[in-house]
Amino acid sequence: MSRLHTSMPVNVKRAATVNESRIRVRYAETDQMGVVYHANHFIWFEVGRVELLRQFGFNYKNMEREDGCFIAVVDAHCRYMAPVHYDDEVIVRTYLKHVREKVIRFGYELRRAETGELLAEGETTHIVADSTMKPRALPEKYLKVFRAAVCSP
Repeated sequence: MSRLHTSMPVNVKRAATVNESRIRVRYAETDQMGVVYHANHFIWFEVGRVELLRQFGFNYKNMEREDGCFIAVVDAHCRYMAPVHYDDEVIVRTYLKHVREKVIRFGYELRRAETGELLAEGETTHIVADSTMKPRALPEKYLKVFRAAVCSP
């Protein structure tokens, strides 16, 4: 994806590992007022989530194909702090907030690349499921890495 660049992990107070993905806002992502349509924030959360998994050395497609492991969104929240406009560059900061065998919670911050201004913050909760969408335990190889990436209580 030409709009996306990732950096190395960054240590912050609330999480051991953070992925930063950069997104340049496309015109099609804005509404009639020239502001990014609110639902696009959730798409950017997904970009960050997939890139965080890559940073851990996992490919989400392979999690599904090789391990029969799906992480389905069951809850999603976003708090909008400031408008985002066409051609703005946004940093999507993604981190793990909580991991259990069958539940994973990701946290997100959207920041203006130029100033660091907080644009939005959010969270998604996922259940771990098999290919029939029945809950299952997260395979140990993922669980171990995810737990190491979550901040200490």
